[in-house]
Amino acid sequence: MLSAFTNSLKIPELRQRIFYTLSLLFVARVAAVVPLPGLDPAPLKQFFADQTAAGSGALVGLYNMFTGGALVQGAIGALGIMPYISASIIFQLMTAVVPALSRLQQEGDAGRQKLTQYTRYATVLICLVQGTLLILALENPSRLFSGYDVNAYGDIVIVSKMWFLVTSVIIMTAGTMLLMWLGEQITQRGIGNGVSLLITIGILADIPGAAQATYQLFFAPVGVQALGLPQGIIMFGLFILVTMGIIMVVQGQRKIPVQYAKRVVGNKVMGGLSSFMPLKVNYSGVMPVIFASAILLFPQQILSQLGAAIELDFLVDFAKNLLRGHVMYYFGFGFLILFFSYFWVSVMFKPIQIADDLKKYGGYIPGVRPGEPTAKFLDFIMTRLTLAGAIFLTIIAVLPDVLLFELNVPQRIAIFFGGTGMLITVGVVLDTMRQIETFLLQRHYDGFLKKGRVRARSASTRQGSLGDAASSDAVFKLTAFMGGMLIFGLAIWLWRQFGGGK
Repeated sequence: MLSAFTNSLKIPELRQRIFYTLSLLFVARVAAVVPLPGLDPAPLKQFFADQTAAGSGALVGLYNMFTGGALVQGAIGALGIMPYISASIIFQLMTAVVPALSRLQQEGDAGRQKLTQYTRYATVLICLVQGTLLILALENPSRLFSGYDVNAYGDIVIVSKMWFLVTSVIIMTAGTMLLMWLGEQITQRGIGNGVSLLITIGILADIPGAAQATYQLFFAPVGVQALGLPQGIIMFGLFILVTMGIIMVVQGQRKIPVQYAKRVVGNKVMGGLSSFMPLKVNYSGVMPVIFASAILLFPQQILSQLGAAIELDFLVDFAKNLLRGHVMYYFGFGFLILFFSYFWVSVMFKPIQIADDLKKYGGYIPGVRPGEPTAKFLDFIMTRLTLAGAIFLTIIAVLPDVLLFELNVPQRIAIFFGGTGMLITVGVVLDTMRQIETFLLQRHYDGFLKKGRVRARSASTRQGSLGDAASSDAVFKLTAFMGGMLIFGLAIWLWRQFGGGK
């Protein structure tokens, strides 16, 4: 692997792309630390540190993670790249239900450029709305940050509120558009997906703080109980195990064999080839976790405020059970992840269209009739895969909370043991490494892995029965992941035995 990194710098084009990407990421990080004029970020930092220590503020913490800490810094990039991602998701979903947008998408490059232009306009609109709401909340912090006391923390805005509102909304909108442009430039002229890299570099920006917290966890001052070597070994093993599990979930796929019939075109015989259709286990990616985390907070806030207003204690108690660390929260969390996983697949995965395309180009799945039976077969397979992917997503999303509430691991350390941040980071790193490996293989260099590449199956295997359609290592991966979960449970028990828990 080290030789692969060395070889990547020997290729002029790849070396130029890597340094170009790093330079633009540096510019993005500068936008995340330069504060808005007229804003004092110190009270906001102190309040967020208190909320993090208490394990609350999930929505603000999630948004701050996506902005790379720019929200807490009160920086010019406080909105981050999220407005652009929101606009992209909106148009991606609308494309599946609005015929006019669907026709634009099918018109080739011209149609996609038009959709990109609409997405940029929507990004500006979202920035203006979100920026205005954010500035109004900063001027009255108790609206956005529950529990914020001006007398205890101080004022965040220290200049005229009207002047600050106008200038800050313009500056933050420009900051988001700058990040959007940087992401597009990285995608075109750099290496990897630019927008994804901007989010990933923001998540990884907290590594120094997590390393410091880890050091303090094991080398506490005199008089404070510190963790010992057994706990350190357990944490390192859990980190490796969770990373392996996330890689399996991200890379896992079901290979459906596809056979193309022979066609005679003039004097040439076309087709007759065997291939496969990869169906990803985690087709929806990290979106169900993001949607579930955001939506689950609204009932808690509404019920708590309603119960306090009409003096109904049971509503207040029910709202408290919807907070992180309570069993009801995780039941709702798992249900929402399952719901949004199937919702995303139902919107984005079109088995009827796939079956029609296969039939049009002379392809068919061995043992399945073309047309509607093929669509039903693909829908059946995708339904089962989505269930497995949703279960894996729930386990990975809950792991940081287990470490936080059961094992008393600080939150800035726990987020690197799973959750949304780790899912995004692992997926983006794998995609970037895949692109770099493509450049290396084109120049006859070895890739990152000399052994263990996925080998193509033989023709006899591809033409076998549907029961053999799954890859041979799928059962092994599932068994390894479930065994890892058993090891995780054993590690928690050992942690408690050594006195690391409550």
